[in-house]
Parts: sequence; C-alpha cells; structure tokens
Amino acid sequence: MGDTTAYLDTARRVIRQEADALTLLATSLGNGFETAIETILAAKGRVIVTGMGKSGHIARKIAATLASTGTPAHFVHPAEASHGDLGMIGTQDVCLVLSNSGETPELADLIAYSRRFQIPMIGVASNPDSSLIRACDVALILPKAAEACGHGIVPTTSTTMTLALGDALAIALMEHRAFTADNFRVLHPGGKLGARLTKVRDLMHKDMPLVTAGTPMREALSEITRKGFGVVGVVDAQGILTGIITDGDLRRNIDGLLDKTAGEIMTPDPLTIAEDALAEKAVARMDERAITCLFVRNPAEDGRPCGILKIQDCLRAGVV
Repeated sequence: MGDTTAYLDTARRVIRQEADALTLLATSLGNGFETAIETILAAKGRVIVTGMGKSGHIARKIAATLASTGTPAHFVHPAEASHGDLGMIGTQDVCLVLSNSGETPELADLIAYSRRFQIPMIGVASNPDSSLIRACDVALILPKAAEACGHGIVPTTSTTMTLALGDALAIALMEHRAFTADNFRVLHPGGKLGARLTKVRDLMHKDMPLVTAGTPMREALSEITRKGFGVVGVVDAQGILTGIITDGDLRRNIDGLLDKTAGEIMTPDPLTIAEDALAEKAVARMDERAITCLFVRNPAEDGRPCGILKIQDCLRAGVV
C-alpha cells in the first residue's frame, strides 16, 4: 500500500489549485464574454465548437451542453475538418475555437476557412498574442494559472477553466432564451432526467372508470372490472368528480353492497392531481396517502377529470 496521506494531500492540492483558477477566471471575465454571447445570439445557424487533444474533449462537452440547453451546436474535429468536414460549417454558423496556447497547428485550416467565408469566430486561449486570438472576432482570454501537475505540461487547470467557461456561456444563453424545464425535457426524453421531468398527462389513461352517484353498485362493480384500475370515480351531472370507490370502500360496505348506489358507497372529495403536474409529485402524493391511483383533473375545465394515473405507470417510466 502507498502513502494514503500523500495521495490525499495531492488530491486536495490539485482541487484547491483548480478552484483558485476558477475564482480568477470569474473575476477576469469582461466585455469579451458579453460580446461572445451577443455573437452567438445573432448567428442564425449553429455553434461549431472545436479543439484538438484535451481541448477537443472539452469542446465536445461544451457542444453537448449548448445543444441540450437550447443553443444548437455540434463538435467538429479540426484534423477531420481539413479532410472534408469543413463542409459541416455553414456561413450562418459561429465558431467557438479552443486552444490553451492559441497556436495549435491543426486549427489552421479551420481558422482560414472561417476567415475566408466571414464566419464569426470566438477564440478561447491563455495567450492574448497568439495566432488564434489575433485571428478571431471575439477573444476570451484564460487567466494565467499554473497547471496542477506542477510541471506545466499536463492540461488540468487550463481545461477546467475552459470547461467552466463553456458552462457559463451555455447557462447565460439558456437564461436569455428563458429555456424552461419543459424545453429541457423535450431534449432529454430518456434516462433519469427525462423521467424526473415527465408530466402526469404523459402517463395518464384517458379511458376513465366513471359512474354517477345514482348508479347501482352492480353496474359500478362492472365498470371497475371492465376498466381494470381497481377503482371507479363518481361524477355529478356536470361531470365534476365528487367521489371515488376503492377496494377499501367495498370491504367496508360488503353487507348489502349490491342493494346500494355508488353515491352511498363512495368516499367524497377524492385526492386528485393536475395534468400539468410532474409525475414525480404524483408519486409522492400517492406514497403519502398509501394509494395506488389518482384521478387527473384539468384545471382549465373546473376540475373535471381528464384521466387516471396508476403508480405502476410511473414506476415503469422510471419515476421514483
């Protein structure tokens, strides 16, 4: 076993050094950042993010973050750009070019292409006198901060700052566009994020088990069996949900059950959920009341039921 104390000391030193660099980055941002945002907003096409080596990995992440938060973007590999992928860049696009040194030779053809066709270019580098920064329309200069490796050769602090700068651009653009959770869900239908943002209306069943208060229990039982939800809702003449009959109601009224009406058996004022509520909220409400179904109401229609939601539907969709 190695010296675990030394390992932790190294880890803490690296993290603190990169955190200090991020603080320096935050305080050094100026008009260039605002100009970069305005340049991206003015573009009618996409943001083309590019970089070589470790900067390329950061560029891929920035492109993905931009695209998922409402700013169309994609990554173009600078070496592949020189072999035909320049055709992926249109005259209505804007280029976001990453290079810590600002002298990455593989970027030369892409930079020349953007200059030839007057494609706006935002450069990110630590050297304000570099070829990249001299060629670009907007300069985002990374502050001078030593790499965390201690030798100045391993991209660590510089890539962390670049990544944070990309996040800052994405979130500033997202907030300007008033990008909402609903917008986010459209772009994230899969995985845990998609499940958490699923709305009740996306999972509810519209073919509801409903009867009126005067319906004989024999017919109400038939409706429960036919629809298969284990419950039946009771509505008035205007279609407003006034009660619900569950298996608990049936057990409590087992004596003479078939001689009664739905209105005599039902539990009044049942718990409901709005159709535009998050399914996650519906699960919490069912869990709190130890129930397995909720009738869904449409707030725009005086609370009339528009569907029914089962907890199993939520669980299948990954909502927990």
